[in-house]
Amino acid sequence: MADKADIHTLYQESVQCVEAEIDFVDDVYRTYNGRRAKILREDFCGTANTACEWIRRRRTNHAYGIDLDKEVLAWGEEHNVSTLGRAAKRISLLNQDVLKVTTPPPDLVLAMNFSYWTFKDRKLLRRYFRRVRSSLASNGLFILDCYGGSEAFVVTRDRHKYDGFTYIWDQAAYNPITGEMQANIHFKFSDGSQIKNAFSYDWRLWTLPELQEILAEAGFGGSTVYWQGTDEDGEADGDFQPSTEGEPDAAWIAYVVAEK
Repeated sequence: MADKADIHTLYQESVQCVEAEIDFVDDVYRTYNGRRAKILREDFCGTANTACEWIRRRRTNHAYGIDLDKEVLAWGEEHNVSTLGRAAKRISLLNQDVLKVTTPPPDLVLAMNFSYWTFKDRKLLRRYFRRVRSSLASNGLFILDCYGGSEAFVVTRDRHKYDGFTYIWDQAAYNPITGEMQANIHFKFSDGSQIKNAFSYDWRLWTLPELQEILAEAGFGGSTVYWQGTDEDGEADGDFQPSTEGEPDAAWIAYVVAEK
């Protein structure tokens, strides 16, 4: 099964929920501005799964996907953009550096799946944030995701079962002095076969206070953390609301919304 599997398909099935993600950013932009956004830019877009979901929402929507990996962008063109039919003309995938790319001013810029953690130096991250801010349209929003909690600072493995395979998040190393971490994604199948290190990440684990401070240094007018609620069983419910106080859970995911 491992020999026949496609790692990008597996990633989209296990890591991403683009429908919920676009629901969130769409609603947040309307809350801030009283109207719908039209132009979205997905930085570090990979297969551009999120950008394609944006295109599906409304005929007035346009999207740009930015990534350095030509092969992944080509996969996204073949497997995601191609499914849009005539709407594909409203999306452009650009094999460029997010620190240098120029597009028409987007209403929304997204940096999801913790991809911006590839910038491990504070000055470099601030440079990226400044670049995003300067690129945004008037009243534009920059939206990032972030994870943390005590489990984020240890070597650990987290497993989730899906139809026919198990997703394994492997936090292989963490340096508390520098904040640098190594993480991998493995896939194991019901026949016992495996894909080890399907994806590997060399990141710095940034905290919410650091991110908000750097966003302010980069000139953003303000930033708000959207914290996830819990259901009656104490499990994450997928409902993210603006908050200034979060629970010290062992593992959490949040969004940060920055205003130009």
